Amino acid sequence: MIRIKRIYDAPAAADGYRVLTDRLWPRGVSKAAARLDLWLKEIAPSDETRKWFGHDEARWEGFRRKYLAELRANPAAAAHRRELAGKKTITLLYAAKNPLRNNAVVLREFLSGKPE
Repeated sequence: MIRIKRIYDAPAAADGYRVLTDRLWPRGVSKAAARLDLWLKEIAPSDETRKWFGHDEARWEGFRRKYLAELRANPAAAAHRRELAGKKTITLLYAAKNPLRNNAVVLREFLSGKPE
């Protein structure tokens, strides 16, 4: 099971394996408070893709396509996909304000192997 949760929400036992999906560390969150098991900054959206998107809803589909292409071309993404496949519950953490249009949504799609 792959869940998605905002990094600013309190950690919970039900989160299972907690994974930060952002390239940049979220403002105002200490590493101790984040209680991360893994930080996937090397497979987060590139700076170019992230800045182009700018959380503009009109660019969501373009962002999704660009980020999926980056993931498919990144050998580290395939390695993490295999590593995470053995976890019972994974919670992908993100800092963006929009719960439906963020990189964790796209990463979940990639990790699960099917579109959301």
